[in-house]
Amino acid sequence: DVQLVESGGGSVQAGGSLRLSCAASGYTSYMGWFRQAPGKEREKVATIYTPTGGTTVADSVKGRFTISQDKSKNTVFLQMNSLKPEDTAMYYCAAGRTLIGWMSGPDYWGQGTQVTVS
Repeated sequence: DVQLVESGGGSVQAGGSLRLSCAASGYTSYMGWFRQAPGKEREKVATIYTPTGGTTVADSVKGRFTISQDKSKNTVFLQMNSLKPEDTAMYYCAAGRTLIGWMSGPDYWGQGTQVTVS
């Protein structure tokens, strides 16, 4: 199994920035971030296809959030700028070995890191 370790959450004022990191213990083809706020459904925020670096982000964060990677370290980052109170949520790193693993699961989850925007 692949272990995912997240870091970088915290509290910030609206308009501020945070950078989340997620280190994977092994290789996976897809990595990304989900978030879930209390009483709301889980939302897929950003995805990166690790072989090429191709990315997608949710419309709700487009233009503000960027996902990137350090392939040599199996680590992905989520740069969050212009944060809004509605971005407040628990953010989870996730990974999938394949596209099916990513879309159906994902296969692996991190423990989550809280982001609070006031």
